[in-house]
Amino acid sequence: MVRLAKFIVGALAVFGLAMIIIVYIKDYKNDYNEELTSTYMTMGEDVEVTIPKDSSVKEIAAILHDAGLIRHERAFVERLQKSEYAGKLKAGTYTLNTGMNTLKMMETMSKEDDSNKVLQTLVVPEGFTVDQIAARCEEQKICTKSEFVNAVKSVTANDFEYLEDVPSGANVRYKLEGYLFPATYNIYKDTTAVDLVDMMLVAFKQNYTSEMNSQATARGLNSYQVLIMASMIEREAKIPEERPRIAGVINNRLNKDMLLQVDPTILYPLTNGMYDKGALLLEDLEYKSPYNTYLHKGLPPGPICNPGVACINAVLSPEEHGYYYYHVVNEETGEHVFTETFEEHENTMIGGADIDGDGIPDEGAGSEFEDNNASSGVWSNREDDE
Repeated sequence: MVRLAKFIVGALAVFGLAMIIIVYIKDYKNDYNEELTSTYMTMGEDVEVTIPKDSSVKEIAAILHDAGLIRHERAFVERLQKSEYAGKLKAGTYTLNTGMNTLKMMETMSKEDDSNKVLQTLVVPEGFTVDQIAARCEEQKICTKSEFVNAVKSVTANDFEYLEDVPSGANVRYKLEGYLFPATYNIYKDTTAVDLVDMMLVAFKQNYTSEMNSQATARGLNSYQVLIMASMIEREAKIPEERPRIAGVINNRLNKDMLLQVDPTILYPLTNGMYDKGALLLEDLEYKSPYNTYLHKGLPPGPICNPGVACINAVLSPEEHGYYYYHVVNEETGEHVFTETFEEHENTMIGGADIDGDGIPDEGAGSEFEDNNASSGVWSNREDDE
C-alpha cells in the first residue's frame, strides 16, 4: 500500500511538472510568436538606445533585449531576416518604446537619420566679411542674414576668450570680425546660425595655435591686432609671396608714423562690408570713417575681413625691407611693384601719371583704383605724406 501511494504521489508530481513544462512551452511559444508576428502596439515607456557602427543583427537584438525592449532576441533576428528592413538597420541613437512591436522598431532604426546627414556645405573663403558670410548663408537658405548677424553679435568674451583682446568701447562694425575662420563647413538639418558661428570660432581656436600666440606676444601684438593687419593683407594680396612683403610695408609705415593708405579700409565701411564696389574714386578717399587709413594714422579699429592662416603668418613673420609704397602692375594676377621712395613710386605708377604735377594721379590716369580682391595698394597722393 505504501509503495502504491508513493507511486501515485510520484506520478502526480511528474504529471504536474509535465503540465507546468507544457504550459511554459505553450506560453513561451505564444510569446515568441507574438513578438515574431504582432503588429499591435500599446502605450509604453520611451527608451533611448545607441546602436554602434558595424553592429551585427545579433548584437542589435542583444542591445534591445538588455534595454527591455524585446523578450526574444531570436524572434527579432528571425523577423528582421524575413522583413523589408533586412540589411537596412543603421547605427545611431534612437528613442524606442516598450509598447512598440518589433517591426516598428526595425522601421525606426532603418530610417535615414537626417540630423547626421550633411545636406550641403558652406564655403567661407579667405577675406570674407561677416556681412558676406551672412549673405551667402541666406543665399543657400541656411539661415537669414539677420539671424547670422544676430548670432555674431550675441557672442561675448564669456563665450569666446579672444574677445578680451578687443579694446573696450572699440568703434567697430562687429567685434567678431576677423575671428570667423575661413573654411568649408558641413550643414546639417538642425544647423542654426548660432551653430555656424560656434563652428567658426572653434575652427579659429584650432588654427590660431599657441605657437602663433607666442609669436604675436613676442612682437608686442595681441590676437586682435594680428587679425587687423592680416585682414588688410588678405584684401590686398593675391600672390602668396607678396603677403609677408606687404606686412613689411605696413610695419615700415607704422614705425614711421605714416598714414597706411590701404584702399580696403575705405571699401569696408563704404560698402557695409560687402566689397561690391569695383573701384575707388578720389572723393572716396575722404570717406568719413574710423576705418579710413587715408584719414587716420595707425591701424583701423578692427579687422576688415576674416583672414586665413597664410596672412596671419605673414603678420607674424613679415619681410624686412625698405619699402614704403606699392601698387598693382598686373590687374589679372594682382602683382604689385614695391618701392622705397615717393619718387620711385610715382615713376612706376602705370595708368596713374601725375600729368599736371599736382601730386595727384590725373583724371583718366589713375583717379580710379581697381579692386584686386578690393584694393590697388598703398599709394601716396602727396610727397609730404612722410
